[in-house]
Amino acid sequence: MSDSARKSDSHYAIGKKNPNLPFHPAVRAGDYIFISGQVSKDADGNMLCGSIEVETEGTIRAIERILAEEGATLADVVRVTTYLDDPRDFGRYNKVFSQLFQDAVLARTTIEARAVITTKIEMDAIVYKPLPPK
Repeated sequence: MSDSARKSDSHYAIGKKNPNLPFHPAVRAGDYIFISGQVSKDADGNMLCGSIEVETEGTIRAIERILAEEGATLADVVRVTTYLDDPRDFGRYNKVFSQLFQDAVLARTTIEARAVITTKIEMDAIVYKPLPPK
């Protein structure tokens, strides 16, 4: 990690930054982790296109991989915002979301967003994962 990506031991970037984008996949700020908008990608960063179910699971798995870098899990997520291309997909997306976040106690908002051009879904998240004591 570059020095510009680390502000302190409790404020730093997480994940591999896309050099074409002006933000990081996630940022740790104290006991919180802020996940930038994620889309459906596999572990190698390849887009996963398909049904809303496929893209919902792929998006949540992308978030899960970022969390794993900090020893966190989906159960640590406290807030999710979901951007759906088509609100008619809500029920099918919600079913997958419920299965994968079954242990989480979280707040959530789902918004229709046509700006998500090449995907059906995008999610960002806030995670509470206290830093280990020094």
